[in-house]
Amino acid sequence: MPMNRTVFIIDGFNLYHSVREAAKFFNGKGTKWLNIKELCSSYLHIISRTAKLKQVYYFSALAKHLEATHPDVTTRHRKFIECIKDTEIIIHLARFKKKNVLCNHCGKSIKRHEEKETDVAIASSLFEILYNDEADNIVIMSGDTDIAPSVRTAKKMYPTKLIGFAFPYQRKNKELSVIADFSFTISKEQYGKYQFPDPYILKNGRKIYKPAEW
Repeated sequence: MPMNRTVFIIDGFNLYHSVREAAKFFNGKGTKWLNIKELCSSYLHIISRTAKLKQVYYFSALAKHLEATHPDVTTRHRKFIECIKDTEIIIHLARFKKKNVLCNHCGKSIKRHEEKETDVAIASSLFEILYNDEADNIVIMSGDTDIAPSVRTAKKMYPTKLIGFAFPYQRKNKELSVIADFSFTISKEQYGKYQFPDPYILKNGRKIYKPAEW
């Protein structure tokens, strides 16, 4: 029976906010110290009996604009990235950019930081994987509809490939379900089950300790 090569594309911030919500049900133990690769592997049986994990791509950004008031924000994130990179996940980091927006309450223009480039990077990665024939199945872990146009186009251009969604807890999206070849929702229990040990020991022997409240 032929092997179904499966690639996961992770929308890091969509997953992060889901994990934060799920943490409410774990009595303060936290769920952010997530072993993403093992989590992905745990759902392969849903995709196919012969599905095999080929690669995981993780897309996120470091909130450097918060360092002045919350200096540990990027430190914690970097620790986590170091751990998942050690599991051979491929990391893509975008950036935050200032943007002028109108306040809903006072109507004045205020500056906010928004994550930039991640959606485009995910879409570009999707087409690169398809063009290079890296996978038979591609699973996008996100509930963000910004990726929908890219998925529609990819399905037209590569009709023999299966493209599906793994919706993070509380991030299920009907629009994405309709355009996908398959979809499933990640349970909060899976977040709790697939946590890194504390400390996590890198392949080089160095220990990385779980941040407080994670």
